Amino acid sequence: MTAIPTIYIAGHRGMVGSAILRALLAAGHPAERMVTRTHDELDLTDQAAVRAFFAAQRPDEVYLAAAKVGGIHANNTYPADFIYRNLMIQANVIDAAFRSGTRRLLLLGSSCIYPRLAPQPMREDALLTGTLEPTNEPYAIAKIAGIKLCESYNRQYGASHGIDYRSVMPTNLYGPGDNYHPENSHVIPALLRRFHEARLAGSELVTVWGSGKPRREFLHVDDMAAASLHVMGLSREAYAQHTQPMLSHINVGCGSDISIAELARLVARVTGFTGRVAFDSSKPDGAPRKLMDSARLQALGWKPTIELERGLENAYQDFLANHSRHGTLHD
Repeated sequence: MTAIPTIYIAGHRGMVGSAILRALLAAGHPAERMVTRTHDELDLTDQAAVRAFFAAQRPDEVYLAAAKVGGIHANNTYPADFIYRNLMIQANVIDAAFRSGTRRLLLLGSSCIYPRLAPQPMREDALLTGTLEPTNEPYAIAKIAGIKLCESYNRQYGASHGIDYRSVMPTNLYGPGDNYHPENSHVIPALLRRFHEARLAGSELVTVWGSGKPRREFLHVDDMAAASLHVMGLSREAYAQHTQPMLSHINVGCGSDISIAELARLVARVTGFTGRVAFDSSKPDGAPRKLMDSARLQALGWKPTIELERGLENAYQDFLANHSRHGTLHD
């Protein structure tokens, strides 16, 4: 009989980590075999604390979903925080996992690892072929380092210690547990909040940052969690068949994108806002297009199931339930 693995979910209170925890429980993994720690309980930038935690817990598997994340404004305002905290979290967790005998680990990255003008859709082999988008370069550099940490530990210790550390790069994620901060949130939660507030206030106009022309791909976080479990569950042989030792990360997307202008109108419909939508071209657009090529993941047997409008309705219901009380927002 196969032993039930002990699984550590780093970042279990975040949008992605909480979705992975839900998915693991739904898949039948016993709650008592899940290991979680809040930031107050374990600061992942503290190397000694992380090593002590791993030495005591010795998890069999790790989902590394902990990260400092944010939108264009946050990335532009706090670049030192974004590169330092993410580098430290990844280095500490990956090294401590190895030292404690953890054989299986999944790092969750981001589509921003690819060059600003990478050919669309972006394939995994576009990594390190060009200049990054300046507005989130520090975060992207940290995530690239995370991929290379996983690959380097595999190359040096895979055969001798049996470790298998993998990386998945999601497109733009949204859904339950998102961050709705008025300044530091990503585009979908920012739009959901703005259109919700405008409807409550009876506003006739909502102005959206940028020209509305950039195109983005969006994936519901529950689909991302399902993909993460799928990739973690693949045999070493299946994973190796579709990756390379120094090009081992896997894109996770839905395969289609939408303009920010189209997205704004869709969010307006979902939130019930009936006024006019305008665009402020003086604000930054970010990369002109970010569409992932997810053929590698599809070849490994996984596809998303939640289409965008249904996913937005689900996200809005979560927002209403957890972030808005009688029309008064709280962070």
